Amino acid sequence: MATAKEKKEIKGKQEEKSSFKKEKIMLSIVIPAYKEEKRIGNTLLSLDKYLSSRQMPYEIIVVIDGSPDNTFQVVEKYQKMVKNLLVINNPENHGKGYVVRQGLLAAKGAFRLFMDADNSVTIDQMEAFSPLFEENEKVGVVIGSRDIKGSNIKKHQPFLKELAGDVGNKMIQAVGGLWGVKDTQCGFKILTAQAAEMICPLMKINRWGFDIEMLVLAKKLGFQIKESPVVWINDEASTVTLGGYFNTLKELFQIRWNLMTGQYDIKGTLKKE
Repeated sequence: MATAKEKKEIKGKQEEKSSFKKEKIMLSIVIPAYKEEKRIGNTLLSLDKYLSSRQMPYEIIVVIDGSPDNTFQVVEKYQKMVKNLLVINNPENHGKGYVVRQGLLAAKGAFRLFMDADNSVTIDQMEAFSPLFEENEKVGVVIGSRDIKGSNIKKHQPFLKELAGDVGNKMIQAVGGLWGVKDTQCGFKILTAQAAEMICPLMKINRWGFDIEMLVLAKKLGFQIKESPVVWINDEASTVTLGGYFNTLKELFQIRWNLMTGQYDIKGTLKKE
């Protein structure tokens, strides 16, 4: 569940959005950021160039996860150059899952995309996602996949990381019940507003396993999950270590335990709807 502190921070940022209140936001883009002072500027400029040419109201929300460098100052500087750019600055580090959840709940868009600050999947690729939402009203989440037909990995991760990812995905499908989902960990996912607002308050995982938890909860709440192939470029400056893969699997079993012990109020959420 969202903590009191999260709710307070989210409320504060929602109040800052007065400039967007006159028009309904179609797309919110959430970018979690930790030690991204050198990379995030180019990503923000890329987003601005693409979105400025589209005929739809949008917002970009950068959520900083207690970064020890100058990420916050860099994003503040880019607010003068990038339209509709908001920033949530957490003074303490909580984990990627925490800040993604925070951003998705602070967002106002009918569709809410979260993507990585390194721009490993570029924003123009979301155009292939839109038709998937139209296939069925139950589709609540569309995720980028590097492991289905049509995907293109232009620059691969180191061999051990890719091997750990492949083995880990088999375990994720089996333990998490996410049969058929080939790539749960690609950091490019779009949720409908309804899905985000039902799923995020239930989430408990603050770090790397949050993607799995999000998809498990989406399925439990009755949302369909679709995958779309992406063109993906590995960034060698990534802060994800091999140890992060093993921590993700540890959190996978925590998610299974949470399900078995009824720690997610799924029935209560469904009743509210």
